[in-house]
Amino acid sequence: MATAAGALSATRKSIGPEPESQFQVVMRRFLRHRMAVVSLFIIAFLLLISLLAPLITTFPRDLIDLSSNERPAMPGIVNNAGRTHWLGIDNLGRDLFTRVLYAGRISLVIAMVVTLISEVIGVVIGAVAGYYGGWVDALISRIIEFMLALPTLPILLILSKLSLDNSELIPLPGFIRSGIGAILLTNERESQQVVLLMMILIVFGWLGAARLMRGMALSLRSQDFVESLRALGASDVRIIFGHIITNGLAPIWVNITLNLGGVIITEAALSFLGLGIQDPTPTWGNMLAQSQNYMFKHPWLPLVPGIPLVLVSLAFNFVGDGLRDALDPRLKR
Repeated sequence: MATAAGALSATRKSIGPEPESQFQVVMRRFLRHRMAVVSLFIIAFLLLISLLAPLITTFPRDLIDLSSNERPAMPGIVNNAGRTHWLGIDNLGRDLFTRVLYAGRISLVIAMVVTLISEVIGVVIGAVAGYYGGWVDALISRIIEFMLALPTLPILLILSKLSLDNSELIPLPGFIRSGIGAILLTNERESQQVVLLMMILIVFGWLGAARLMRGMALSLRSQDFVESLRALGASDVRIIFGHIITNGLAPIWVNITLNLGGVIITEAALSFLGLGIQDPTPTWGNMLAQSQNYMFKHPWLPLVPGIPLVLVSLAFNFVGDGLRDALDPRLKR
């Protein structure tokens, strides 16, 4: 018995270590990309402190400090009660450290929700178009091409203006407003604005994912395993959702990370122009807009929302680069 066990152990050693799984290969490649790893930690850190904002900050979000004679005030100012405003106060006397954390919570959650819903819609539509081909593919492709031909920013500006001026025209269920409000710590009116902005961004957000998945589905539908599934009587739904989509997700993961940064910048641009989330709800975009009137006398003021905005946008792009390299099958193991 001992001889047999020793022979088995020797055989395993001669064969060598077990081969790495696909996930292990991808993780090893991703961890070699140092900027992507650092960027991932930056995103996780900013997201964590934004979600823990009520526990970290010592001031309410909209509290106006009347004890300071100067507004805006420099970082580190101490009020009459002996409490420190670490990043100073804005033109109304509100604590900037508190507001930048709450703004990060809102901006990051908007980006994640918009990207998640957009990618799911785009993946499903693209997979259906690529799998069926024919008139289905032609119709969906023409719709995508038409929407991509539209000037996105002016359309977003128009839709944002219309939705903000007539928010009651799009009634939202109470549970959606209350759910968003619980996550973002906003009231019902503010939650309505946030949901409307997310809906507007989703309208144009699914196009890239649909084109990527359509291309993957066109190449996968002619593979032998798909023909075998058809021969075995598998339904189209099972083939699309169980095999086409799951085998075509590699470029989608990269697209998700890049879209997250794009949505944050788009939301900040709309809020900066006054057509996105409105004050007193803080976002990095409307905080930049409020600081522009005081930036020549207080040049540090736009840096408070500007630095995290730039950091997050760059970090998502670096993570996307790392994922692209890790998922590229042409690279060596």
